[in-house]
Amino acid sequence: MKIESVATARLLLQPLTVADAERIVARESAAGDLWGEGYPGDGDVRSATGFLRGVAERGDPGVFRPYAIRLAESGVTVGGIGFHGPPDEIGVVTVGYGLVPVARGNGYASEALRALLEIARRAGASGAKGDADLDNPASHRVMEAAGMPCVAEDERLRHFYRGF
Repeated sequence: MKIESVATARLLLQPLTVADAERIVARESAAGDLWGEGYPGDGDVRSATGFLRGVAERGDPGVFRPYAIRLAESGVTVGGIGFHGPPDEIGVVTVGYGLVPVARGNGYASEALRALLEIARRAGASGAKGDADLDNPASHRVMEAAGMPCVAEDERLRHFYRGF
């Protein structure tokens, strides 16, 4: 299944293929991969591992997959964003994201998350949720800037949600 890349003002969300995910898990770039310093991070490896497991168990997830976050100007991959899997029984998807340290603080994560939420909405999801550790205010700001308000908090996490 061919999934199209999504362009924003400054970014390109490139859907991962199985081959891409395998390289990320192995942390071995191939010719043509433009990986920024620190990519892939541990979160990228976890996401790619989950994607590969999901493909093996359920088949191709369509648009509900991980995406590489690339700078539109240079094509350099500076992080990842995506879905933890297909929508749940009520149509809600779980999202996650991360950027290499040098790319943080530029609004890229919020820009990418807004685009990802639009992918989910267009694909028929009823909403999107995400969470972040209490001591991660930068991630809280990302979700809030993308239109996902905090809806709950427990002893470890703040929980964010946006319905469509």
